[in-house]
Amino acid sequence: HGGRGSAARVGRGLGLALASSAFTGASFVLEKRALLRLCRCGRARAGQGGHAYLQEWLWWAGLLCMGVGEAANFAAYAFAPAMLVTPLGALSVLVSAVLSSTFLNEQLNVHGKIGCILSVLGSTVMVIHAPQEEEVSSLESMAEKLKDPGFIGFAVCVLVSSFLLIVVAGPHYGQSSILVYVLVCSAIGSLSVSCVKGLGIALKELFSGKPVLKEPLGWVLLVCLVICISIQINYLNKALDVFNASLVTPVYYVLFTTAVMVCSAILFKEWQHMVLDNIISTISGFLSTVSGIFLLYAFRDVPFTPNLVPLFLQRGRADLNTSWRSADRHQSCQHGPLLPLEDKGSQSTEEGESV
Repeated sequence: HGGRGSAARVGRGLGLALASSAFTGASFVLEKRALLRLCRCGRARAGQGGHAYLQEWLWWAGLLCMGVGEAANFAAYAFAPAMLVTPLGALSVLVSAVLSSTFLNEQLNVHGKIGCILSVLGSTVMVIHAPQEEEVSSLESMAEKLKDPGFIGFAVCVLVSSFLLIVVAGPHYGQSSILVYVLVCSAIGSLSVSCVKGLGIALKELFSGKPVLKEPLGWVLLVCLVICISIQINYLNKALDVFNASLVTPVYYVLFTTAVMVCSAILFKEWQHMVLDNIISTISGFLSTVSGIFLLYAFRDVPFTPNLVPLFLQRGRADLNTSWRSADRHQSCQHGPLLPLEDKGSQSTEEGESV
């Protein structure tokens, strides 16, 4: 019964993660469409520090979708391990790419479609072979994990690097490099996942009748989560205003998933009890996802023409065309004179002599 109950909880977590990916992918497109509308109206752009998008109902619709997606993601983390939920964010890449090509006229070429398929397959492999996290059933045990020196060092590195990206790199490279704003969102997002896990535990204890509201850790996690989400929304809008949504979404997914994997491995010790097969499968699935994202990103402006077909296929195509041409010539000869060439030559000679 315990195994079936655990499997049911994981199933609910996966279902919520799928719903979260769908809403999150749609939110990117809605927010980008609102930002494009502001750009056409000549309003102050988000990439230049403006906040006129707050007056657009379409942007608020995108924010609502993102809120629903984050709420579903929040619940998913409460039911399933982080390494089981986070890889499914690749589906938001697929949703965003398809909707961007439909509603934003951002072309999705053959390379992008192959990249989407690779991302989904890689995420599936990661879900199947995901590591199991250490059981954290109370706020006290969560507090012990948050006090771990490894996690404290990781959090300090994230905060310092994010501060340098915002203050130093942002003003100089934010308009030319997508990594600046997306790195801020991803690094801060890894900390927000830890806050979500802690708040999920707090809600479980609250529903079970424990006096969780008197515990300061729950309120600290809630304040940290609000701050982290505010920073993510701000810099995600900056990235969407400058770059295409079909470009921001996959890069954000790769960096965010990497940051969450590192954070979860440090905080919940997920990799300590994994066998070699699962380790290799998880890393392979992640690399497949990254390869798919690379195809979607690096070749987004490359048209798929016959010149890109490998040489042996082009040679086969040329042979096929030659065979068709020869067949056409043979077919046209059937409607020509029935005399052989030698007879035609002799007949022309006789006609010349008679003349």
